[in-house]
Amino acid sequence: MQDLAERKLVRAAMKAPYLNAEKEQELAERWCEKHDQQALHEITIAHMRLVIAMASRFRNFGLPVGDLIQEGHIGLLEAAARFDPARSVRFSTYAAWWIRASMQDYVLRNWSIVRGGTSSAQKALFFNYRRLRAKLQKSTGTASEIHREAAQILGVSVADVALMDARLSGSDISLNAPVHEEGDNSTERMNFLPSDEAPIDETVEHKIDAERHSIWLADALGVLDGRELQIIRERRLSEDGATLEALGNELGISKERVRQIENRALEKLRTALSNAHPGLVVSPA
Repeated sequence: MQDLAERKLVRAAMKAPYLNAEKEQELAERWCEKHDQQALHEITIAHMRLVIAMASRFRNFGLPVGDLIQEGHIGLLEAAARFDPARSVRFSTYAAWWIRASMQDYVLRNWSIVRGGTSSAQKALFFNYRRLRAKLQKSTGTASEIHREAAQILGVSVADVALMDARLSGSDISLNAPVHEEGDNSTERMNFLPSDEAPIDETVEHKIDAERHSIWLADALGVLDGRELQIIRERRLSEDGATLEALGNELGISKERVRQIENRALEKLRTALSNAHPGLVVSPA
């Protein structure tokens, strides 16, 4: 269905009459001043030849020509929306920039799943490097010399040229693609990506230490009396952590008294843990 619509658009563009400067100016004024939709249609369909011709220049990037034409049509409409008939410039000259820019943005977005730079220098490098590399290869031998000359001509760094060369010379590879296959088992490239997670041995070590410390703390809590145990559990061992004032109201004592009992209980816990496990470092609070 989409291909049929594209073919109709191309046929209509080829049948559309060429516009001379006077007719082009008239249509541009009607659209700009009166928003005449018929004028917009006439001026855009007459310049679809320009869109189709420019799309053919980007065919080597392996993207569907139909998609390039659609993107160029968007650029053409953008040019019509921004064009000022009062300026002494032909609409075709003005529209060519917008059509090319729209197609270039489409190529940069879709040529590779790996996004590249979008600055003017990076765009110039992307779209000009292959042609320039072919020219330099006839007179220059090594890749490093080509990179240096291309960088100087295009006004970018040698590192940018080398990176672009690698991107244009290679192709996207799925991380799920196997590196090698052995029988029914295969090793995917994903398996060789570095992980942000801690190594498994450290994770297991921390887990074992945490479980061991939990057991030691549970044993040490046995040295506390009922009120001390309640204060420590509600102040230190619960997620929310009760306030001194709330515990004072609950126990019928002042919040200063709660603080004193808490400090005494913490000291008893530190002593119990140090006596039971001499090598253990216990924080002050």
